[in-house]
Amino acid sequence: MLILRQWRHLKGASGTGLTNCLTTQIGQYDSKLNLQENSIKHRCMATSVGAADPKGVLQINGQTYPTDDWTNVTPKILSYLGANKHVQRNHPLSILRQRIVNYFYAAYRNSRGNPLFSVYDQLSPIVTVEQNFDNLLFPTDHVSRARSDCYYINRHQLLRAHTTAHQADLIACGLDNFLVAGEVYRRDEIDSTHYPVFHQLDAVRLLTKETLFGRNQDLEIFENDWQLKSKTSAIPETSSKCLDQTKQVCHTLEAVKLMEHEMKDVLVGLARDLFGTQLEYRWVDTYFPFTQPSWELEVLFKGNWLEVLGCGIMRHEILQRSGAHNNIGYAFGLGLERLAMVLFDIPDIRLFWSNDSGFLNQFSEENLQKLSKYKPISVYPQCTNDLSFWLPLGVEVDTGFACNDFYDLVRTVAGDVVEQISLIDRFKNRKTGKSSLCFRIVYRHMERTLTQAEVNDIHKRIADACVENFRVEIR
Repeated sequence: MLILRQWRHLKGASGTGLTNCLTTQIGQYDSKLNLQENSIKHRCMATSVGAADPKGVLQINGQTYPTDDWTNVTPKILSYLGANKHVQRNHPLSILRQRIVNYFYAAYRNSRGNPLFSVYDQLSPIVTVEQNFDNLLFPTDHVSRARSDCYYINRHQLLRAHTTAHQADLIACGLDNFLVAGEVYRRDEIDSTHYPVFHQLDAVRLLTKETLFGRNQDLEIFENDWQLKSKTSAIPETSSKCLDQTKQVCHTLEAVKLMEHEMKDVLVGLARDLFGTQLEYRWVDTYFPFTQPSWELEVLFKGNWLEVLGCGIMRHEILQRSGAHNNIGYAFGLGLERLAMVLFDIPDIRLFWSNDSGFLNQFSEENLQKLSKYKPISVYPQCTNDLSFWLPLGVEVDTGFACNDFYDLVRTVAGDVVEQISLIDRFKNRKTGKSSLCFRIVYRHMERTLTQAEVNDIHKRIADACVENFRVEIR
């Protein structure tokens, strides 16, 4: 790790070269980071999924992972690993990723004219609970840790819920300017804008007193009285939504304001690069466990305010734990699908996973400044079926049954032919004590017309799977 810290002068190297060098060294000096810079060549094969039996195992990319009562990842979700849509040439997500990378390459250069930022876009999506939550100061009772929100391999490992999960490890390796892009996994509803796998891009920039203040070296990053207290206090501040939006206790107001100015200036520049120079925007105060203060950037697009990204000044506890004691930093993150759907006029998030040449051939990386608008290949009709069932006696609608479990089951049985699911009715029979749910399932294939007979067959298989997995009674 000390050797890696001596590599800060290499930040002037090109992003690709630096990525290769650091990946080699990280693999030698800190294998726990599991930084896999080679493409994942094999799809995941599960021998046991969702089993409560502690002897069950998952085989993923040749590695064996034990399962336990937290395991909820499905074969369908595991099949997405290795798709790497964000680096697939001429794919809309890859075009947008490269456009953002190029912007940061141009925005931050050293005295020799080389980009400061290095790029990591093929890191392993399998992370630990520590990486995904603890390192980022998520409280132990934070809702995002729940099994209903994340895909757990076991109680200690999961598919990353955000690319921010790699920040602490990369900082610990000596990096101070980097971008991370990749797919993330979250259990969610089913509609045209939600998918269990999507892509994020995160960035971190760290500065020292010398680089932040330049000639004004009489200014300080840290408050003097905090410096004294920090030597005797080993307990980090706890995360709370009541965090002071002005600044952290450790930082001086001058340091925070300079970082805020630089961060907002470069991110508004990014938004203008993507949406055009005549852009209306606004900053909205928000909360993230890992930044303080925190903001969201919204832009006015077609008459509506669109959230583009979240950002903030990094919590100093994260930097301390990662060995960057003397730095102050900012971080931001954005969802690639959210922006790509707007910029390319893509109406359905499922299209990003289509291999249809009629879709893919509409986009090209030859001119990254020209973002082609999606033209529908064809409009296939919807088929809508309702599914109603009684929950087992004693299982309540609000507490005993997770809709995300139902959505995952539907994805496993029907794949991407399901366009949307809506919970249209729920009630409890006072006489029997049983609760009832009714879901409306909209079926539509992205590449051909579905017959009603096909839909009925899929619908029956979903109903049968519900009976088997949830012990429900179909109405």
